[in-house]
Amino acid sequence: MITAEQKPLEEIQQMLAGVDKLLILGCGTCVTVCLAGGEKEVATLADLLRLKGSIDQITEATIERQCDQEFFEEVTRKIEDADAVLSLACGAGVQLLARIFPEKCVYPGVNTRFIGLVEEQGKWLESCLACGDCKLGKFGGVCPIARCSKSLLNGPCGGSIDGKCEVDPETIDCAWQLIYDRLAKLGQLENLTEIEEPNDFSTAHDGRPRRLDRADMHL
Repeated sequence: MITAEQKPLEEIQQMLAGVDKLLILGCGTCVTVCLAGGEKEVATLADLLRLKGSIDQITEATIERQCDQEFFEEVTRKIEDADAVLSLACGAGVQLLARIFPEKCVYPGVNTRFIGLVEEQGKWLESCLACGDCKLGKFGGVCPIARCSKSLLNGPCGGSIDGKCEVDPETIDCAWQLIYDRLAKLGQLENLTEIEEPNDFSTAHDGRPRRLDRADMHL
């Protein structure tokens, strides 16, 4: 899931300077799970902004997904009635909102962090860098690119102690210890006998916008 955290209130206030009618729009998926932009967070932020008293009218709404155009239909009237929209979705949702309503001021209320796994309530672990050259099948479902502090494809580095990474022995598990243990349980340790070629980062993010086109899904 995509993880995010809400921007500081002071930064949000600065962005909204001069706005009289504001819609705070939450998203019911990823940012709801990580407690950054769901219905509860929308309500809390709206109350805080009302207490500050700088915005005359604040409206609240949350849709199922802001990364999918069809879900905006239910809040079209609220968006049109507002001077600006503060989106609590990830960066993709903010951009889609701005594209659908080009005449409306749209501001981000959260900082998008990474693609991660839920470790426990309130804790998420970055687990995928969307590198475009997935090798999880060879490494037992543990990604050395995202999980190893040095992104080693042929590890371990020799710096781990008792299964912990030398970068932070208190909190970071050695990805290569995890990989070894997992492959041992699966009876696939032979996967580690071959030298892995450098990752093909030509399909990874290089600063330019990317697009995934599934021709078989076209209508």
